[in-house]
Amino acid sequence: MGVAVPKLRVHNFSVTVDGFAAGPNQRADAPFGDGMDGSHDWMFATKGANAMIGEDGGEEGIDNDFFLRGEVNVGATIMGRNMFGPIRGPWPNEDWKGWWGPNPPYHNEVFVLTHHERPALPMEGGTTFHFVNDSPEAVLERAFKAADGKDVRIGGGAATIRQFLRAGLIDELHVVITPIVVGSGARLFDDLGSLGGAYQVSEFVPSGTVTHVVITKR
Repeated sequence: MGVAVPKLRVHNFSVTVDGFAAGPNQRADAPFGDGMDGSHDWMFATKGANAMIGEDGGEEGIDNDFFLRGEVNVGATIMGRNMFGPIRGPWPNEDWKGWWGPNPPYHNEVFVLTHHERPALPMEGGTTFHFVNDSPEAVLERAFKAADGKDVRIGGGAATIRQFLRAGLIDELHVVITPIVVGSGARLFDDLGSLGGAYQVSEFVPSGTVTHVVITKR
């Protein structure tokens, strides 16, 4: 039996029915922008998401099953600067440490893509944020090394996922279509060229709340 090759994966990435991952005017008090209220309600209702934050309750079923798949065998994370926080341009200081408090939910090495590097930021629970200004290929190489044989997950946002899709580096992309129309903002599937020749839909599963779509490399 051959050794499994580590993959680059995206999971639990919510988009509206018109294809937007974030609305306009993303800011500190509206991290997903205007018009996106409820876009992640499906996730917060699951038993798995509640357990992750130390809460009881939550629902089992299709949404929970898909949520839990995103937590399996992940050894490192990649995200864009906008996902780490609302600050744009040069860092005014190093006070901002992410949206997640002192113990972020990643518990691994996290590589934040930015044109403005800063020192690595170790947090509680085993998460360390690294701020990197490099190509998708170079960042992925560092992430695979940090993952030590496990898979690497891209957390978001849309622009970061598009970079890795255009480079043909993503092996599995799980998109969650939510019953929201926003009209403008950050669209996931723009400017991707001949994406259909390289990827295919391998799962299309309505849950009654949202629709889960898994896109995999051919």
